[in-house]
Amino acid sequence: MKDEEILSILDYWNFWGKEQDTGIERANYLNTILPFLKTNNAVVITGVRRSGKSVIMTQVAKRLIDSGLDPKSTLIINFEDYRFYNISLILLQQVYELYLRKLSPVKDRMLFLDEIHKIEGWERFVRTLLDKKEAKIIVSGSNSNLIAEEYATLLTGRHVKILVFPLSFKELLQFKNVDISTELKIVAEKIKIKRFLDEYLKFGGFPEVVLADEKAKEKLIADYIDSILTKDVAERHKIKRKTKLMELARYYLTNVANKISFNKLKEPLELPLRTIERFSYYLEEAYLLFFLKRFSFKVKEQSKANRKVYAVDTGLANIYGFRASQDIGRIIENAVFIEMLKKNANNPNFEIYYWQNPQGKEVDFVIKHRSEIIELMQVCYDAENIETKKRELNALVNASEELKCKNLTVITWDYEESEKIKGKKIKFIPLWKWLLEMK
Repeated sequence: MKDEEILSILDYWNFWGKEQDTGIERANYLNTILPFLKTNNAVVITGVRRSGKSVIMTQVAKRLIDSGLDPKSTLIINFEDYRFYNISLILLQQVYELYLRKLSPVKDRMLFLDEIHKIEGWERFVRTLLDKKEAKIIVSGSNSNLIAEEYATLLTGRHVKILVFPLSFKELLQFKNVDISTELKIVAEKIKIKRFLDEYLKFGGFPEVVLADEKAKEKLIADYIDSILTKDVAERHKIKRKTKLMELARYYLTNVANKISFNKLKEPLELPLRTIERFSYYLEEAYLLFFLKRFSFKVKEQSKANRKVYAVDTGLANIYGFRASQDIGRIIENAVFIEMLKKNANNPNFEIYYWQNPQGKEVDFVIKHRSEIIELMQVCYDAENIETKKRELNALVNASEELKCKNLTVITWDYEESEKIKGKKIKFIPLWKWLLEMK
C-alpha cells in the first residue's frame, strides 16, 4: 500500500489532532485493563463480534490521553477497515514504521491492534516490541483461540486475556440513562427497570442494538448472526456446508438452557458425528455459544454426560432461534448463566456446572470456586406455581445434601422471600434485583 493511503486510514481512527467518538464508557472493562498496562504484558481483548471490543480500546486510549499521554504516542490500527488490502505482517511493519517516521512519538508508545487475527504471524511482531520494551500493546480478536493457537508458543506468559461480552443489565440501564446509584433511586425507577428487563431478555445487550430503535433491533441482530457464522466460522475454517452450519446454530439457539446430545443430531441434520462436534467447537470458539458440563467429582463422567447449551446473548436466541411463549423460563436461565459468566470470565478459579442425579432431578447451576462449591442455584420463572416450586426445591435440597452446600438460591420473576425447606434455608430473589446486585 502507498504511504498516503495508510496515513488516510490511520488519521480516521486515531486521536492525532482531533477527538474520536468513544461512546458510553464501560468502566468495568477499563478499570480491569488499565492496571495491566503498567506491566510488560500484551493485553488481549477477545469476545463475540460486535460486543464492543473496538470501542473499549478507543476508550482506553482516551483515558490515557486524558491522563496526560501525548495523543501522538497512541497508534490505533483497525484491520476490519475495508481500505486495508493485502493484509500481512509486511503491511503491519510498514504501518508501524510509517507511524514512527511521520508522528515521531518520543516515549510511552501505546499500540492498539484491532482484529489482529487477520495477520498471520502477528505474534512475532508483538513479542519483538515487548522484548525491546518499545511499546505497550493491546490486541483484539473475535476468536477464543486467539491465545490457544496463535499465542501458544511466542507469547506464553507475556499476555493477559480480557473477555468482553455484550452489555450486562446494569450497563444497559446506564446506556438508557436510568439512575441506580442508590437503593432509593432503584425503588423510584422500579417500573422503568422492569420494562427495560423485558427489552433486555427479548433483544439482548449488544451495544448498537440497545441504542437502536425497535424497528432496527431485529435487523441488526440478524446481521450479527450472519457475520459471526460467515466471517468468524465458515470463512475462517473454510466450511463448504454453510447451510448445515446455520441449521446447527439455529437448533442450538432454539434450544438454549436444554441438554443436547451430538449423537442425536446426526440423523435430523444428516451430518456425521465428527462434523457436528467440529462445527459445535467452531461456534463456541467464535463465542456464539457456551456448553455447560454436568457436575461430577469424576472428570470422565463430566466429559461423557450431555451438556447444556447457552447463547452469548438472549437477543440472538430470540431472533435466530424458534421461540414459543412458554420459553421465557429458558431465556431467563440463559440470561442468568451469561451474567455469571460476565462477572467471572476473567477469574480462573470460578467454574459453573449443572447438577443432575440418577433419578433425573436437576439443579440449573452449581457454582464452584477453587475446590469449594459456594452456591447452588435454580431459575424458576413461576415460583408461585405449587407443583413447579415443589419440583425445583426438592432438586435443590437433594443437591445441597449431596454436595454439602448450604447457600441455596432461586431466581424468580417477581417472588421474593426466604423459606426453610427440610431444614435448608432457601433465598428467593427476583431476576431484576439479582441482576442489579451481581458484583
